[in-house]
Amino acid sequence: MKLTANLPEPEEFGFEIVTRPRPPAPGRPTQFQFSVLEPKSRRLVRDFEVVHERIFHLFVIAENLEFFAHEHPQQTRDGRFRFSMALPHPGGYRFVADCYPRGATPQFLVRTIYTAGARPAGLPALAADRRPKQADNLRVELATEPAEPIAGKETLLFFRLSPGDGVEQYLGAWGHLLAASHDLIDLMHDHPLYVTPGPQIQFNAIFPRAVPYRVWVQFQRLGVVNTVAFTLPVKALS
Repeated sequence: MKLTANLPEPEEFGFEIVTRPRPPAPGRPTQFQFSVLEPKSRRLVRDFEVVHERIFHLFVIAENLEFFAHEHPQQTRDGRFRFSMALPHPGGYRFVADCYPRGATPQFLVRTIYTAGARPAGLPALAADRRPKQADNLRVELATEPAEPIAGKETLLFFRLSPGDGVEQYLGAWGHLLAASHDLIDLMHDHPLYVTPGPQIQFNAIFPRAVPYRVWVQFQRLGVVNTVAFTLPVKALS
């Protein structure tokens, strides 16, 4: 008898966003409604697997890369997800939903929302920034191997945290990382590969292109989630 793996074929699900008001007014609370839709039938998806303690992770990134949020909208009775937030300034924002529809494959769904008063914007000029960062109650230092990341090759990212006491898991992981290219085309969400005494927390990443990337990381200490950002230029393979 021939054995076959009963695995679903990977398909991209639909992702719809409705805002109130429409378009959002910068600096004022906006109500957001998110719907995940089946690929062919476009029926609303209501059942999701729990991944890292939530069924729906949402990342919001401004096109100038100066705003980042990691949120968890609540699912309501009709199966949609809702929450409220204020987008701080006029412009475009990438909304990235990380979810796992039951019986399907994990999804990383992206849509762009523009506020009222948004104007065409050029790409942000990102200079390298590896300086240690001080967040709410945690200092974060970054080292990479190789020292200059190479497009298409694996980069090891080592984050050293201080003080070392009281560091805790956040949403079932020792850290969360989201990397975005300067043009918001490449988006990656990842979790640590290793944790060593210090503590030092290691992520492994492959940056697809030779462009600058903004990297946000989140670590929890004594119940406080600390978010910091670094900027890494990525060079072409010579």
